[in-house]
Amino acid sequence: MTTTQPSTTTAPKKSPFTSPAILIGLAAVLGIVFGLVVGDWAANLEFIGDLFIRLIQMSIVPLVMTSVIVATASMSGKGMGGLAVRTFSWMFGFAVVSALVAVALATLLRPGAGMVFTGELEVDPADLGEPTGWQDTLLNFVSTNVLSAMAEGDMVPIIVFSLLFGLALNQLIARTGNTVLLKVLDQAQQVILGMIKLVMYLAPIGVFCLLAVVAGDVGFAVITSALAYLGTNALGVIIILIMFVVVTTLVTRLNPLLLPQKLAEQTAIAVTTTSSAVTFPTVLRNAVEKVGISQRVANFTLSIGMTMGSCGAVLNYTIVVLFLAQAGGVELSAGQIVLGMALAILLNMGTITVPGGFPVVAMFLATSLGLPIQAIGLLIAVDWFTGVLRTFLNVNGDTFVAMLVANGTGEIDREVYNGTKSVTADEIDMDAHDFEKADQE
Repeated sequence: MTTTQPSTTTAPKKSPFTSPAILIGLAAVLGIVFGLVVGDWAANLEFIGDLFIRLIQMSIVPLVMTSVIVATASMSGKGMGGLAVRTFSWMFGFAVVSALVAVALATLLRPGAGMVFTGELEVDPADLGEPTGWQDTLLNFVSTNVLSAMAEGDMVPIIVFSLLFGLALNQLIARTGNTVLLKVLDQAQQVILGMIKLVMYLAPIGVFCLLAVVAGDVGFAVITSALAYLGTNALGVIIILIMFVVVTTLVTRLNPLLLPQKLAEQTAIAVTTTSSAVTFPTVLRNAVEKVGISQRVANFTLSIGMTMGSCGAVLNYTIVVLFLAQAGGVELSAGQIVLGMALAILLNMGTITVPGGFPVVAMFLATSLGLPIQAIGLLIAVDWFTGVLRTFLNVNGDTFVAMLVANGTGEIDREVYNGTKSVTADEIDMDAHDFEKADQE
């Protein structure tokens, strides 16, 4: 079975002043300064930032579906099994480590101890509905109507459907040899990537407006009331990022000093939009063009990772559990802490990957473990800042996992990684390369 391979070209030299990451970074700084200067007036720019986010979001569902289906359908049965095992093993392993780091830091630093918060919740608990148990959470991984899931952007059921569709298409191809549908879906994926590339020309403008609104409305004074909570999250992100770099370097033997320039663009988008979904197209493109990960591993691993491989979310949710317990003077047993870790990992797979899902998560954790909810309003007030930390670790962690998976199957191009060769992710030849040999290694 053949699959996709990016086209190879000679890498042109570009001015650093045309780098998307630099332009987005400058726009972010200017947006913050502008928002602080004009104050509430910056709210008039909110619709422009929202428009940019929507232009990206409208492509996420079809991009994820085509990426997962093409990646799954393109592989031999043995290759599919090995890729899936590697992907989920690394993701689950890092998620567990993230939860353990969160418990250790929150126990040592006790960010919720002595916390006094008398403000009102910004979200009415009644609006969040009744909390569901873990059985219902797992049940919701499968939708009775995939079109409804697509309309609502419910990513886990979409991925489950896409995996099954890809497996069925894989069997059809093996039985008949007919790859017409696979080629159509592959070309659809490339068209969607082309759409997103056009939208990304507007990224500096969108980022400027998004951060101007945040700075003008909230400013940074709110940080001081939850500095310990934010600091615990930030320290956890640093520790886990170092762990990612060390493990990836030891396993792949690639030069870690080249990583910052490869991750810069997606990092800039991640921290300014606080959305793994919005950043996903950039992560997918960079994985192929800058890191040298094969198209099929990038399609499969990064699509799954966007929803299920969020180490930043696991870290944050586990810290929330201990923060609420400490703020309310509740002593958690070892069993309750383990349950909190398990819920954080489960919620990581089941919550939306766009901004705004945190209040639901916080209420779920509090009600599931019998924790006081009075301090949730404070956590919601500073969630933009924790969202920056979560998304930063989520999107870059997905890239590290994809590197480890690709290394295990021999599908990481070291010349591309080292910058001596360039490839283009949106110019695909279905018959250009055969990965069956890599599947068998």
